[in-house]
Amino acid sequence: MKRNVRMEDISDGRLYDSNDMVKAGCMGCGSCCRGMGQSIILDPLDLQRIKKHLGIGFEGLMTDKIELNVVDGVILPNLRMAGPREQCSFLDEENRCRIHSARPGICRLFPLGRYYENQGFRYFLQVHECKNENPMKVKVKKWVDEEALKKYEAYIKRWHYFLKAVEETLETADDGLQRRMNLYILQKFYIEDFSSDRDFYEQFEERIQTAVTELKR
Repeated sequence: MKRNVRMEDISDGRLYDSNDMVKAGCMGCGSCCRGMGQSIILDPLDLQRIKKHLGIGFEGLMTDKIELNVVDGVILPNLRMAGPREQCSFLDEENRCRIHSARPGICRLFPLGRYYENQGFRYFLQVHECKNENPMKVKVKKWVDEEALKKYEAYIKRWHYFLKAVEETLETADDGLQRRMNLYILQKFYIEDFSSDRDFYEQFEERIQTAVTELKR
């Protein structure tokens, strides 16, 4: 999702790599799980993890846990905010995440974000978002909490720049192509399950190579 803000207004002015130390922490207030609107956008791995964790398919999640919205011209799923406090559907009464081990990448990062440039990305610290006034210093890779971090980061880059290419193509595409590409992305990357017997990243790469070919037609 594009953000029309200046980095100096939302960050500490630094860009971080996975081995850098950064001030981050959680005091369990649940504020970052409320009032987020449609901003918690899910990538294919996010949804695969949630489906596996809950034993629920895409249609089941669409009943009350996720919703579809247009993000920079592409239809993508996001976590649904619900109730009078507009809170994440997975937040319990004690401000705990019901799917913490399968939480989405955006949630794993917070209060960090990703700054994309030169076909890659680095991390930045959002200084006005988290209410924890006394965070501890922690290594970025520990905070992100991904076992195969290099594979994960390569996947995140691949997905981001693929969506950027789709967006650029759809800007001048007719309604038929826009509909076909959006349905294709939803079906191949979100609705269809990835096999638990094979490495997710290998399966993703196979699908995205096919999608790139589809995009060029």
